[in-house]
Amino acid sequence: MSRILVVSNRVAPIAEGQVSTGGLAVGVLDALKEVGGIWMGWNGEISRKSGTPRSEQESGNISLITWPLSQHDYDTFYRGFANSVLWPVFHFRTDLLHYQDVDYEGYERVNRMFAEQLQRVARPDDLIWIHDYHFLLLAQYCRELGMSNQLGLFLHIPFPSDQVFRTIPHHADLARAMLEFDLIGMQTSDDLQALRDYCERYLGATARQDALTLDGKEVRMGVYPIGVCPEDIQGVSWEHRNSPEVIKLKSGLQHRRLIISVDRLDYSKGLVERFRGFECLLDTSPRFRGQVSFVQIAPPSRSDVHGYRNLRRLLEQTAGRINGRWTELSWTPIRYMNRSFDRPTLMSFFRASQVGLVTSLRDGMNLVAKEYVAAQPEDDPGVLVLSEFAGAAHELGEGALIINPHDTAGIAKALHAALDMGLSERKRRHETMMGVLQKNSLAAWRERFISDLEKRT
Repeated sequence: MSRILVVSNRVAPIAEGQVSTGGLAVGVLDALKEVGGIWMGWNGEISRKSGTPRSEQESGNISLITWPLSQHDYDTFYRGFANSVLWPVFHFRTDLLHYQDVDYEGYERVNRMFAEQLQRVARPDDLIWIHDYHFLLLAQYCRELGMSNQLGLFLHIPFPSDQVFRTIPHHADLARAMLEFDLIGMQTSDDLQALRDYCERYLGATARQDALTLDGKEVRMGVYPIGVCPEDIQGVSWEHRNSPEVIKLKSGLQHRRLIISVDRLDYSKGLVERFRGFECLLDTSPRFRGQVSFVQIAPPSRSDVHGYRNLRRLLEQTAGRINGRWTELSWTPIRYMNRSFDRPTLMSFFRASQVGLVTSLRDGMNLVAKEYVAAQPEDDPGVLVLSEFAGAAHELGEGALIINPHDTAGIAKALHAALDMGLSERKRRHETMMGVLQKNSLAAWRERFISDLEKRT
């Protein structure tokens, strides 16, 4: 069997007990635990020169190969083009696009360096699985180095419409480089259609349902919704249901019902919109005042990227205003925490809550929605309130309460319905969603993508 080489911008820590990481890192780590492989990427450190020194770490059947970035490459590749151009545009926030030529040059340089690192490690029959928007150019540089491996790209975030994608300088160069992969995977059919539309209209590519052809080169395409390990999450949430952290949480609630949200601090997550939706609930349904608490866990994310400090300030102001308006001596409506918790603790928090609230303005998948469902007790499950703009809504629409995050009153109505929902309906909805999670599990995601990557055209 071929080895699997995984490349992502960041490599998650393998040691148990680490704080929870983002959806990409969690998904890749859990996928590799079963089959093993090599995981390569940036170690999060800044050095004098990108790529050196390179370190290797073994943990069971996973080998980690990591290296630092130089300050200049971090500023141009990561803070610059990846997170000040690609991230906002792919999340339909062209108003936040901040382009500089030096940043695109850094993006090219780091993609080329990653290709060189891959070439040093890869055997001819290795399958190489590239993750996310940081490496849209990587296959092109691998081909220039003479590598003939099967190269697959999985995009964890949404792909924008052709009109939005064209706001990126060098959009055609990026798209042409993407077509050097052998397989491109997206979270939803909408994302796949958006890439297909752009390539047909502006590159002159020929499309069929599962492939694009340009200049005689064919790239296969597919929808691979990333999943979770529902049985593992159920077990973890049960085992930690009486942990000290959960006891503290319940003690503070004083038997009030709990609405919970967990997100990285990011403008794509609709954090301000959900605060306003909760405020609307208190405005329009006075009986919930003093009876329901909202806990928002939002670890800092890309705090040195333009715009994120302003977001944090706005959230703190919004939470402060709402709490100032409604707080009682024994009740604070919103508990807003800018810190991380480990995964077992988060899963046990999900289990202890009555409502999970996800209000993404645009999201590739949103694994928090799936983790929330998987963590629920089967005999008394909570209710998921889910944005229609999260990829997870394509799969969980029959079980979740679907909302438009721009509709403040609509969020309040959904929260009201979730808090008043009877046990039989909650169990029916939960059972429906669990069936989807088990069918489209993390293992199924990995096996489908790797199986398709192995097939040569």
